[in-house]
Amino acid sequence: MADLAAPSAGLARAVPRAATPERREARIAWLLAAPALLLVLVFIVLPVAAVIGLGFTDFELGYADFRFVGFENYAELFGDRTFLRSLGNTAVYAGVVTPVSIFLALALAMLIEAEGIGRSFFRTAYFLPVASLLVAMATVWQYLFHPTIGPINAMLATFGIAGPNWLGASSTVLYSLAIIGIWQSVGFNLVLFLAGLTAIPRELYAAAEVDGAKSAWDRFRLVTWPMLGPTTLFVTTISIINSVKVFETVKTLTEGGPNKASEVLLFTIYQEGFVYLRVGYASAMTVVFLAILVVLMVLQYRAQDRQVHYA
Repeated sequence: MADLAAPSAGLARAVPRAATPERREARIAWLLAAPALLLVLVFIVLPVAAVIGLGFTDFELGYADFRFVGFENYAELFGDRTFLRSLGNTAVYAGVVTPVSIFLALALAMLIEAEGIGRSFFRTAYFLPVASLLVAMATVWQYLFHPTIGPINAMLATFGIAGPNWLGASSTVLYSLAIIGIWQSVGFNLVLFLAGLTAIPRELYAAAEVDGAKSAWDRFRLVTWPMLGPTTLFVTTISIINSVKVFETVKTLTEGGPNKASEVLLFTIYQEGFVYLRVGYASAMTVVFLAILVVLMVLQYRAQDRQVHYA
């Protein structure tokens, strides 16, 4: 009997076990995710790794040879007045555009949500700046901000106010660009807030009114604002990213001038990498730019985590 059992045991060991349903599902999941993972690897992971690596070299476009320089680019970076100026300008721009575009979009979304007539029209009208080509619209803004024939200064003149040279003066150019950034961002944030407002159950407002929330402010404070936590988190994230990576309006309207008063971080990176061809130095700038974005996102998520998770 032992002799008969031995071959059958060996045969059982030779035949592979049938794959369990969990293993089959895992293999299918990896196969389905493989194209997306490959794209992430090729278009995100490898470029980021290349940028980080080039930041430690003196590579310049047009030259075949380059050498490893360690942290020399970063040491030069934080002593570069142009970089520090562009970093400060970016902070000011983001500090103006982000909060104003968020609160203005929220106010407009609540007005549109409260008005049943023409809701689709206003939603489309405010979203048009997002869909329009900003480079083409820059011509319109250049006319609006013109110091002599521009409608904005003409309107100010009717009240006896001398309008400034919006895009030509160092004291006003960055805030003029911020106005354009707000105009561009409000429509996108508005649509997101409208979606969040639509998802709030109407029963909550009725319950809040029964509990004593009679005024519109009380209903907003006790129901609307807490329920908009996830939407607000997403809108804030997108707004910060979009404001920090401003480039098109600066390149089209001011070229960083006058006197570098409107030069922002991405424009400085563009100048170093594609005008002066210092790819290694521009890569170091890019790494700092990405690090700033990561820090901002971490701080923002920590600050808004309690608002999003109600428990």
